[in-house]
Amino acid sequence: MKQDNVTRRELAEEVASRLGYPMSTCIDIVDTFFASLKHGLLNGDTLKLVHFGTFSVREKQPRTGRNPRTGESITITKRNIVSFRPSKKLRAKINETE
Repeated sequence: MKQDNVTRRELAEEVASRLGYPMSTCIDIVDTFFASLKHGLLNGDTLKLVHFGTFSVREKQPRTGRNPRTGESITITKRNIVSFRPSKKLRAKINETE
């Protein structure tokens, strides 16, 4: 896989090359995974993928911000964001020295 953005199709191609399933089946697998992830997050669930990380929905409180173009102060409204926290194993792999 390339290092930039990864598309669903590229993920499906990778699954197909590793498992030997037809491409249409692999596209369904990838789409089902992301649909399940999205459904869980929309329900407010915390989703833990062992040895990868945890996705959760966090609430951000309103705060004062600044319009960079005009310098005008504005209030940024209360909102929910998706947060990802990598697992210890993933962090260790990322920080390994070569």
